[in-house]
Amino acid sequence: MVRNRIVQHIAELPDVRAARNPAGPCIADDHEQLRNQDFLKHVRGAAAVLHAAGIRAGDVVAVVLPNRLELVVIMFAAWRLGAAVTPVNPELTDAEVRHQIEDSAARIVITDGRTGTIGTLDVTAVAPTSITDQVTAPDTVALALDSLALIIYTSGTTGRPKGVMLDHANIAAMCRMIIDGMGLDETDHSLLILPLFHVNGIVVSVLSPLLAGGHTTIADRFRPSTFFATVEHVRPSYFSAVPAIYAMLVSLPDEVRPDTTSLRRVICGAAPMPAELIARFEDRFAVPVVEGYGLSEGTCASTLNPPAGPRKPGTVGLPLPGQTVAVMDAEGNLLDDGSAGEVVVRGPNVMRGYLGLPRETAATVVDGWLHTGDVGRFDADGYLVLVDRIKDMIIRGGENIYPKEIEIVLHTHPAVLEAAVVGAPDPVLGEVPVAHVALFPDAEATAAELIEHCRESLARIKVPVSVHVTESLPKNPVGKIDKPRLRNSSVNA
Repeated sequence: MVRNRIVQHIAELPDVRAARNPAGPCIADDHEQLRNQDFLKHVRGAAAVLHAAGIRAGDVVAVVLPNRLELVVIMFAAWRLGAAVTPVNPELTDAEVRHQIEDSAARIVITDGRTGTIGTLDVTAVAPTSITDQVTAPDTVALALDSLALIIYTSGTTGRPKGVMLDHANIAAMCRMIIDGMGLDETDHSLLILPLFHVNGIVVSVLSPLLAGGHTTIADRFRPSTFFATVEHVRPSYFSAVPAIYAMLVSLPDEVRPDTTSLRRVICGAAPMPAELIARFEDRFAVPVVEGYGLSEGTCASTLNPPAGPRKPGTVGLPLPGQTVAVMDAEGNLLDDGSAGEVVVRGPNVMRGYLGLPRETAATVVDGWLHTGDVGRFDADGYLVLVDRIKDMIIRGGENIYPKEIEIVLHTHPAVLEAAVVGAPDPVLGEVPVAHVALFPDAEATAAELIEHCRESLARIKVPVSVHVTESLPKNPVGKIDKPRLRNSSVNA
């Protein structure tokens, strides 16, 4: 935590950092670098603008911006007034933006150029360029830990996106777990490359390092060809990414051999990372990959492969201290014998609920347990192994097939960069597995070769009936492989 003065509430963080080390580095992006005292000044100015626009305790501020430091400034400014923030993906369609703003009942929208839909709504639109013009800041509101802090919208793969309500207690608990689990301190410098509309980007790459006394650099849009030049220039101690980003980095031309000596470790989340991909990245770039697992509903992370080891590729690590992670059968009984069941989580990081959706909340958080919808099991050392998503399971002629098992086998083929298996309708068997595969640049493999590769390791019913070799696999806004889109393509094929 920030030295010399204890942070009682994360909304106090700008003041505490400025008092401790006014000239110390705090947050930067491609356009500006803010010292601690500058960050506090910007937060106060933004709070004055929000207050002048009528924002008070209990209100919601929507932010429709790409990754830039103003987004973080606005977040702390809103918290200073007792308001909550809902970050909006700027790549959403007008209809999707409208849904999030209306559903969250935001009173003000901070946006830069996105005025079409917003202009038709009963909200005030403010450009981020105006947020530092004010100098007289309103008084800071005394905040309870159960005050709403963030409304994070799920990616909406099963219907309209739902607003995950996270309070300040959730965020404080999660940051403590991340700091302790990763061993963050004042020497850490995170490079943010994940989107700030996602809780991983906010908690892992911004709040936790700032709270630990370190600092953060916000990168522009991720581009594999320029990423390591940024690493060499900024010299971060870590970054957090998704498997798709690591896949793009290991597929860079062989002559790309960057200086990665500043990186103590890198983090992978949002989706399981194949052990083969972890090995390729570590062997090539000499940086350990720390894989974790969690949900937005759990304020980001629930397990982590310990950075100090032992790390076990193919698992998502050990439960983070302060929360309980277990496996449960369909009847609600906890399983402790290594059997597979639904992964459930309990602790101070579990969300308050889905905004305005009590029925969905009650179905997801039962007796204090957050039901993740993931199937997993614990190995003999207590490391969590994810089997698959419950909803991704394929039922072929009455037999349950988990796509991840097939994807693991496909990843052992030296030509395979990415793989995703989905169910396709079959008039006799109900569903059959279909694989979609992207290859490494200049690699070659035919569909028939990949099917034969699967036959060597899988039972007959698990072998894909077809393999579609494509240049790349579709991704959702967070960077996960977009399986719903692949399912639709299989249905319409």
